[in-house]
Amino acid sequence: MKNVLAVVGATASGKTALSIALAKELGGEIISCDSMQIYRGMDIGTAKPTMEEREGIVHHLIDIIEPSESFSVADYAPLAKAAIEDITARGHLPIFCGGTGLYLDAVLTANEYSEAGSDPALREELTREAEEKGAPRLWERLRLEDPESAEAIHPNNVKRVIRALEIKLLTGVAKSEWDRRSRLAPSPYNALVLGLSYPDRSVLYGRVDKRVDMMMEQGLVDEVRALTESGRLPRGSTAAQAIGYKEILSYLDGECSFEAAVETLKTATRRYAKRQITWFGSKDYVTPVEVTGALSDADLEKIIKNVKKAFPFS
Repeated sequence: MKNVLAVVGATASGKTALSIALAKELGGEIISCDSMQIYRGMDIGTAKPTMEEREGIVHHLIDIIEPSESFSVADYAPLAKAAIEDITARGHLPIFCGGTGLYLDAVLTANEYSEAGSDPALREELTREAEEKGAPRLWERLRLEDPESAEAIHPNNVKRVIRALEIKLLTGVAKSEWDRRSRLAPSPYNALVLGLSYPDRSVLYGRVDKRVDMMMEQGLVDEVRALTESGRLPRGSTAAQAIGYKEILSYLDGECSFEAAVETLKTATRRYAKRQITWFGSKDYVTPVEVTGALSDADLEKIIKNVKKAFPFS
């Protein structure tokens, strides 16, 4: 099995800095595991690492599609696996970095449905059905097709409802059954997943607030305005619902004040961080790495030393 390293955790937890330090030390290349950094032009709001911040480390699956295009875990998994093959073939170590747990799960577990592909026409049809008949009606349809998955998905989470229906209609097998099979099958990779964990959650939330303030200083409002005026960020797209973009769009549309938009963004980001903590905390393949604040050089050295000890890459 091919060796794979991953750095995961909540937003603003320090994943980028750690993954780059590990890549420099271990001869790695980074595979982004962020569902929004895939979009070109969405840089500030997704905290996409700049070329300077990447420190010469090759990054994969960043800036691969336009914000107007659709993308799902079914699209991500085969691209990420191809990146693993490419990186490994050149004698380098694949290092995932990001907080989209569903994407990483689709790669590290043997859930075959992630390779079943997707049908844009079917997805469009289901989206139209949700718009015309309402999200609850579409969820009821899922409940008939796959009651177990429906039970685990909120009726208003249209994107996940559509994906579960798409899986069943394309493969003839319910998503819940694919998930059950994947839990029983061994991972196709020899993976070490480091999950950054903050014992004092208030410290993490402080980092979140600071990041949002920094995004404002860097020009997030101008970024969103430019994307919308150029037609690259349609109001109904998945990208337009991303945290940071949805709130600023509300401000630009005159629905709230700038101050209210910033506060809403901070609240939404903290809630997202909480969901990420819950997700990664439930995965037995994640090795927790406790941090108390910004990772110092001494912290990074300690983590790298422990990684080498626990997982001999060389």
